[in-house]
Amino acid sequence: MIEEKLEELLVDEELEEVLSDYTSNIIVYNDDQNTFEWVIESFVDVLKHSSTQAEQLAFLIHFKGKANVKSGSLDELRTFKDALVDRGLSAVIE
Repeated sequence: MIEEKLEELLVDEELEEVLSDYTSNIIVYNDDQNTFEWVIESFVDVLKHSSTQAEQLAFLIHFKGKANVKSGSLDELRTFKDALVDRGLSAVIE
């Protein structure tokens, strides 16, 4: 009985760990330094978004103050976030 409960807990913890790897998001915040064109170009170049998707995200950021621009595992997103920050965008992983 105790062994079964321990096994259930371990499976639950492993599942939680796996799921948490896919629940991270890159959030980009609005700023006064970057142009729409630069933000759109950055999303296309770094995130491989289509120009339409990049434009829609840029408008969301402008009007709402921030937007989720990419979801995925924490490890996957670090490189993307760093590249956006290197381009001067205000990006974080949440």
